[in-house]
Amino acid sequence: MLQYAQKRVHGIQDLERKLNDFGYRVGTRLLELIVWRDKNSKRETRVLGILYFIHTTVWKTLFGKQADTLEKSTENENEYMISDNDPLISKYISVPKELSELNCNSFLAGIVEAILDGAQFPSRVTAHTLPIDGFPLRTTIFIQLDKEILQREDQLK
Repeated sequence: MLQYAQKRVHGIQDLERKLNDFGYRVGTRLLELIVWRDKNSKRETRVLGILYFIHTTVWKTLFGKQADTLEKSTENENEYMISDNDPLISKYISVPKELSELNCNSFLAGIVEAILDGAQFPSRVTAHTLPIDGFPLRTTIFIQLDKEILQREDQLK
C-alpha cells in the first residue's frame, strides 16, 4: 500500500495525505463492523464517550490492546491526544532515508478521523511521532474537534 501510494505522489505531505485517505476508508468500514459485532453497543453522544471507545474498543480490535494514554490538551478545550508507545503500524515498516520525515501512522489518523466523523463528531486528526526514553516509535494521534461539538456538549449538560 505504501509503495502504491508513493508512486502516485510528489512529496512527503502528499504521501501522508494519501495514507490518511486510505485510513479514512478503512475507518468508515471498521466503525460499522465494530458496531455490528457488539450487540450491546450504543451510539455515543458525548466527546469523552467516543474518545474512550476509540482508546479501548477500536484499539483492541485493531491491535489487540488498548492505547497507552488518552489525554486532554491543557491549552485548548477542543484538543485531545491518544498515544501509543509501540505502534504496530510503524513497527514493521522500514522507511528509506529520503523519506525520514514520513509518519506512516497517518493511516491510523485517517481511521480515527473516519470513526469520529461517522459518529457525528467532525474533527481534524493528525499523527505525530514523539519519541521518549524506551519508546522511539511512540506516536500521538492529535484530535482537534470542531467548535460546534463543544457547543453541542454544553447543551447536553
